Amino acid sequence: MKPYSDFDGRRAGQIVGDVIALAVVVLSVWAAVAVHRFVTGFGDLGRQLEAAGTGFRGSMTDIGTALGDVPLIGPGIAQPFDGASAAGATLESVGRGQQDAVGWIALLAAVGVAALPVAAVLLAWVVPRLVRALRAGRTAAALERPGGADLLALRALTVRDPAAVFAAEPDAVGAWRRGEPDAIRALAALEARAVGVRFPGAPAA
Repeated sequence: MKPYSDFDGRRAGQIVGDVIALAVVVLSVWAAVAVHRFVTGFGDLGRQLEAAGTGFRGSMTDIGTALGDVPLIGPGIAQPFDGASAAGATLESVGRGQQDAVGWIALLAAVGVAALPVAAVLLAWVVPRLVRALRAGRTAAALERPGGADLLALRALTVRDPAAVFAAEPDAVGAWRRGEPDAIRALAALEARAVGVRFPGAPAA
């Protein structure tokens, strides 16, 4: 893999693009965390309901237990307090449910805020950058192998714009078939430059 171009202008553009992509991801994550914290704040009501229900249920249970020990009339007196204790348990359950709902909403909101920009960065910049980096790495490796220039010249003939090919070598196909070294170098340099690799001996600009 060759992450950055050998040519200054193109390399600068890649670096700027990488910085912008990283900034977008960082800002998206920061915004997602902020949204999550904001929405989670609405769970305070649920926590208050749960705490109130727990306290009320405990108080009613204690009173019912104490009155239940009164001889003869204890069970009858304690019954309303047992019912009130059950109401407290219901309030406690509602509070927990509200907290759970707020937690899920906060999570979904945070994912929604971060997912779109991060996915856009991945699809529009990161994936193409990786593809180009792999292609540049393979091209650089090919130049170090015997016959690599011939292979790149053939690729230039098949995939590059004909105008660019003929600008590099007016008799591109014929010269390549004859194996003319200068023509092969010119075509190979064209292909290498297209993927951000400087052909040995070619200008750095």
